[in-house]
Amino acid sequence: MFNRLKSILIIFASITMLWSCEKDLDLQPEDNRSSAEATFQDPDSYKQFLAKLYAGLAISGQDGPAGNPDLVGLDEGFSQYLRLYWKMQELTTDEAVIGWNDGTIKDLHSQTWTSGNEFIRTMYSRIMYQVAQANEFLRQTTPEKLDARGVDSALRSDIEKFRAEARFLRALSYWHALDLFGKPPFVTEEDPIGAFLPEQIQRPELFSYLEGELLDIESSIVAANQNEYGRADQAAVWVLLAKLYQNSKVYTGTDRSAEVIEYTTKIIESGYSLVDDYQKLFLADNNTNGAQNEIIFPITFDGMNTQAYGGMTFIIHAAVGGDMEPDDFGINGGWAGLRTTSALVNKFLDDNDDPIEDVQDERAMFFTEGQSKEISDISSFNDGYAITKFKNVDTQGNPGSDPTGDFPDTDFPMFRLADVYLMYAEAVIRDGGGSEAKAVSYINELRERAYGDDSANIDESDLTLELIINERARELYWEAHRRTDLIRFNLFSENGVWPFKGGVPQGSTTEAFRDLMPIPASDLGVNTNLTQNTGY
Repeated sequence: MFNRLKSILIIFASITMLWSCEKDLDLQPEDNRSSAEATFQDPDSYKQFLAKLYAGLAISGQDGPAGNPDLVGLDEGFSQYLRLYWKMQELTTDEAVIGWNDGTIKDLHSQTWTSGNEFIRTMYSRIMYQVAQANEFLRQTTPEKLDARGVDSALRSDIEKFRAEARFLRALSYWHALDLFGKPPFVTEEDPIGAFLPEQIQRPELFSYLEGELLDIESSIVAANQNEYGRADQAAVWVLLAKLYQNSKVYTGTDRSAEVIEYTTKIIESGYSLVDDYQKLFLADNNTNGAQNEIIFPITFDGMNTQAYGGMTFIIHAAVGGDMEPDDFGINGGWAGLRTTSALVNKFLDDNDDPIEDVQDERAMFFTEGQSKEISDISSFNDGYAITKFKNVDTQGNPGSDPTGDFPDTDFPMFRLADVYLMYAEAVIRDGGGSEAKAVSYINELRERAYGDDSANIDESDLTLELIINERARELYWEAHRRTDLIRFNLFSENGVWPFKGGVPQGSTTEAFRDLMPIPASDLGVNTNLTQNTGY
């Protein structure tokens, strides 16, 4: 069932808004704990509840694609977890713009957002909703609860692994909160259910909590490369630990590059491998075409069973417009929204005036016919090159399973081995130890896949931080890494300029406080325990 997560109705509706902060975003399931014990008489309910935790990253409600949302207050498609997270990580950077005028969406790219921005507010709410559900799963699977229900030893063994996965998923969402908001409200399974005002946790303390959680579940979760596709295993835990350590200087002021070397080495030695063709990572059969050997943790989608207007539906449909042929992408029509800036295009060019069509790097997936490289008007889809990276077709060109072409099968590769290679190389440069020779070899593996030969290989003299940040752009664009990367390299606000940043066509620097998103004004107005991030 995890190979393609299905939308599962969860009866245990004791999952409630653990902070009664946003009256326009109250969570839908009402407090109905009396049904929980009856529900858990079915042994399969534990795995179904766990499936709901995974599905919360892919779908936005109980019915799909719309009609019974988890959150109200923003359109159900707009409020889907991956769609929101992708916007936070990409629309705020040089890698993506969107031509729509929905609410305050353009403020993300111009970096002029306020604490009232509805997309930032709903990302915050979606994160806390995921945390709330994970907390409830952990409450319902304590030894005391299992004893009272007479759960047998075989199922208890499975549930212990389920609990480790639930804690990983909670840690993933709390990492997003740490990275985006810095000091969110903090709740765990030890806190009461219902309306109360949670305390705010500071960034270094949340970092320490997440580090402790991940180290604690490292030995209890399924071994690396041994779980069902789509589920977290030990390698996913190691990636999240490495991500924490990689950004530790930002989060805590302390460099932890040595730990990045330690955990990326564990991942690299755990049996994952690069797929032979870069494009396969982003196709409808990326769960079976060999890409699954590189993808360490995906958000899974299925055109028939995980239907949502967010997630990969958004990423694929919104990127198609102008003279592009929707059939080439396995969809029934484009939404003409997403493109990129010349700043990303230029990462692939030796000379910014060279035609992108002459580039041999197969990662340069741009549609240029009828498109201008430079953007004069963000609202015009033809301004800015389009991206052809993600498609709802398989390696043979066949469309995904949904006959309407509305909803894709393509999984989103949240963590993959190529990223780990680049993390290792960066940590070597930042004096974390490791081997320069290995770092070079890992980068060259990526380049040889991209170029088809060793013509673009580097040597140790080329190993610089500038090379790494640019290589991360070339390898990982539109995979929801860019904002975090730019902040770590001190290039996001004060020291980075790209088209329309700051709200002007030529781009400008912005103030350093924008390295953090604001705590939503609606939450501050209710929870007196919260203080706003500096600058908002």
